[in-house]
Amino acid sequence: MTAFAETLEYGLAGESAIAGWLKSHGYTILPVYEKIFDSGKGPQLYTPEDALIAPDLLVYRGNRVLWIEAKRKTAFSWHRLTRRWVTGIDLRHYEDYCRVADCAPWPVWLLFLHEGGQAKDSPPNSPAGLFGETLAYLRGHENHRHENWGVGGMVYWAVEHLRQLAGLSDVLQAER
Repeated sequence: MTAFAETLEYGLAGESAIAGWLKSHGYTILPVYEKIFDSGKGPQLYTPEDALIAPDLLVYRGNRVLWIEAKRKTAFSWHRLTRRWVTGIDLRHYEDYCRVADCAPWPVWLLFLHEGGQAKDSPPNSPAGLFGETLAYLRGHENHRHENWGVGGMVYWAVEHLRQLAGLSDVLQAER
């Protein structure tokens, strides 16, 4: 198996675990990434003006509808300059998710499933569990950006700007 395939499988397992946890909390799940034609791109949202990278899931419970971008990480990273645990996503994807949030009637949430391991050059025992927040909030609470990671850079948030929604074992148990 290639490194890309292993990373994709790891991420999809995280999305499945997050979807299972949402289902256990009464949400109905529409996985946006399921498609008939493989375009070589992630899920797309086509607006009258553009094609945007779409969040992974559209979920609802009653009248509450949410976009969910689900990320699985082994560990938070330690940002030495701000002395905080941080997690992040690809900047280009973040910019598209912000545009989705601007044009859609439903909020976009970023959810991060962290296993509590140790990232490279970080202290051991980073926080573990399911963390998340709306893009409406996160837009004003970026910890930092870094141009050297990801294709076009990364954006990061400190753990204290994310809500801990569940413990790791709660999410993994709900998936079963």
